[in-house]
Amino acid sequence: MAQMLAAFDNLPADPQVGFDIGWDHARHGLVPPPGPWLDGNPLHQGWCAGKACFGERTLAASRRVRLWLALRRHAWLRHRAFELAELTPHYLGQIESAWCPVTRMPLTPADTSVDRVCDRAGYAAGNLAMMSVQANRAKGALGWDEARVQVQRAETADDGKVAGLEAAAWVRIAVLISFVTPLSHEQAARVPLRVLPPNRLRLLNPVQGLQALVTRELGRPDGTRRLRELAALLPGEPLRLDFHRLLSAILPRRIEAGQDADTRVLRHALEDAWCDARVNRCWQRFALQLDEALIERLLQRCADGALSGMRVLLHERATATEGWALDRGGWAAATGQSGRRILPRTLPGLLADRARIAASRSRIADGHLPA
Repeated sequence: MAQMLAAFDNLPADPQVGFDIGWDHARHGLVPPPGPWLDGNPLHQGWCAGKACFGERTLAASRRVRLWLALRRHAWLRHRAFELAELTPHYLGQIESAWCPVTRMPLTPADTSVDRVCDRAGYAAGNLAMMSVQANRAKGALGWDEARVQVQRAETADDGKVAGLEAAAWVRIAVLISFVTPLSHEQAARVPLRVLPPNRLRLLNPVQGLQALVTRELGRPDGTRRLRELAALLPGEPLRLDFHRLLSAILPRRIEAGQDADTRVLRHALEDAWCDARVNRCWQRFALQLDEALIERLLQRCADGALSGMRVLLHERATATEGWALDRGGWAAATGQSGRRILPRTLPGLLADRARIAASRSRIADGHLPA
């Protein structure tokens, strides 16, 4: 293997990673698309070696597997980090969405893209969201501050758009980026929740985790009962009173959506409730009385089952961005330093142990908080 790869040391992309991608194409009986794998390319070598090894004994290539391989090719050709332990075809199925969170338009196969929400990070679990190609291109490599500038530009533009997106869509982009941007407690508490976090997006600011939890629960049939249980966990009657004021400000929007509203209509109604100045005043009055330690304890109580029917997935703060390659700005490791990849399905026991450890030591909320 060392002899096979020696001739490609000057390539910008790690040849070992390319070899592994080609190998996994052969494992699933797929031929890589033309273009990035000419004869002699590490991806071509891996495919040839895998085809010789597996022959006709291949695994099924589902749509999610094809997307997983396409993302790996895309990341490799652009020298972006790609974390393999958690970012699996199954994970990509968990972040699938029928609607773009930015444009609110239905997603078709031709118009669906996977975006790294934090552009300074690589392809890793907790940093990905599905959105339209248009929204992905408009967002580009923007950070939180830059996205807010685009909001102001759209609000003052003659046609009310920047890069084809209206100001409301740019607000949603800015909020998405804020989820994966470490902010001070005061900053994060003042961000209106104009878009609910997509499934499995990792919220790095605890107060936004609580904000998303409260909003999501209002969209569930018995959510108000569970929120009363949450209020009972708050220390002091004044704080509980401010929490109920917040609920009374949002509930009219929930009622306006109708009891029979489908999931999409209800989700958008709850997001639009955060356009209301009274809702934001009530939220900030409540949230700014809290601190991160108290919010983390509340979220941990929810994760431990203190609220019936509510499930919260948390991650330990120190490892919430593990695999994001933030120290390298999201770029892949230098050529030759990546080492051999071991697919997660070969280590079920290790992953189960990691899951148990994460459940007992977690602190950062996951974007999707299902009942």
